[in-house]
Amino acid sequence: MIAEKFSPYITFGRKEWADLRFNTPMTLTQHELEELQGINEHISLQEVAEVYLPLIRLLRLHVDAAQQLHAVTDQFFRQDTPKTPFIIGVAGSVAVGKSTTSRIIQALLSYEPSRPKVDLVTTDGFLYPNRVLEERGLMTKKGFPESYDIKSLVQFLTDLKSGNERVTAPVYSHLHYDIMPDQSVEIEAPDIVIIEGINVLQIPKHEGERSPSVYVSDFFDLSIYVDADEKDIARWYRERFRLLKETAFRQPESFFNRYANMSEEESEAFAADVWNRINKKNLELNIRPTKNRADIIIKKGMDHEVSDIQLRKI
Repeated sequence: MIAEKFSPYITFGRKEWADLRFNTPMTLTQHELEELQGINEHISLQEVAEVYLPLIRLLRLHVDAAQQLHAVTDQFFRQDTPKTPFIIGVAGSVAVGKSTTSRIIQALLSYEPSRPKVDLVTTDGFLYPNRVLEERGLMTKKGFPESYDIKSLVQFLTDLKSGNERVTAPVYSHLHYDIMPDQSVEIEAPDIVIIEGINVLQIPKHEGERSPSVYVSDFFDLSIYVDADEKDIARWYRERFRLLKETAFRQPESFFNRYANMSEEESEAFAADVWNRINKKNLELNIRPTKNRADIIIKKGMDHEVSDIQLRKI
């Protein structure tokens, strides 16, 4: 454990972090874990035991503390207010593996002895529809802060934190690369909600406009940033594109079907170009600068395995 004097974080190496698991049980099977992984990720049960089980133990402590605070606050004011969900934000670059991290956290928390209801919502659903992005000339900036309907996302989080028993979120299809206009996901009386997306820790700044008074991260009880070296993320992005070209892109209804018959050389060049023109720029300008706003930073090595964890000092 390293606690630098002038750093807001304590850094734990993999072994030190693994020792914090104590008696947290393994509740995932190998088959379940394989179902949760991304297309180019190979996470082992050992990784879950050494990284995610200590994390789940820490998250459980935070959730319990929040519930206790809610109860004693109600007691103090002699009132009985609706419970509100504990909200966890998960941020990080495209292709860094934050979706897999979120799914594993959701599964492990759901298997806790109290069997909490844990929902996972991605901010992709709050992207503007393609027709709006095209009207505004933002199709090449999809994923940048200005491509999201932040007002709707903030309203969704406001409804959650107001104790509304049922809230709905839009649905984004990666197959169609667009919002599905007639679909929505309903979140009903959750105990914990994980909000996953590249933009969740960003503070929007638009020239000529007054900065909003409420940000997405204001609703989080705890936030996580999934980190890795940029060269590794870029490689993972190219690998993922290559694998998708051989699978999902081959479906006739896929937005990316036009790329399915690219040669290997063309595919590699195209993926590298998209990374450099769009995702690299977004990472450098909008995503990485938010890393130190997170409560927990999970750092990955070149093989996707977690190398260390940074925990914000309390």
